[in-house]
Amino acid sequence: MPLIDAEPYSSWVIGCAIEVHKTLGPGLLESIFEAALCQQLTAGGLAFVRQQKLPVIYKGYSLDCDFRMDLVIGNALIVEVKSVQTLLPLHEAQLLTSMKVSGLRAGLMLNFNVVRLTDGIRRRLL
Repeated sequence: MPLIDAEPYSSWVIGCAIEVHKTLGPGLLESIFEAALCQQLTAGGLAFVRQQKLPVIYKGYSLDCDFRMDLVIGNALIVEVKSVQTLLPLHEAQLLTSMKVSGLRAGLMLNFNVVRLTDGIRRRLL
């Protein structure tokens, strides 16, 4: 996959996420925050793919499983939407695995279940 600078996308997504969080506040389901974020991204004209499937290859065999990324922005940035009390190392591992399997080198985890959204943002690069 060609390298694409994910930083402009990352800043734009964070701005959209802050608007969603400011409007809805914490405490809702991940699916609601994901849908609202998609609406905000669409309103801003940002191209993305929602719930993109990823093939998983095990020892040369394609597994028949349902591995998905929440959002892929501009073929450069994976966005994982969470609404959990605390981000765990497992959540970060899931993001890093998505990045490795997809070949995308930038990831953003957004945990909407916080008082200030800036406390729930994690950026990762491979």
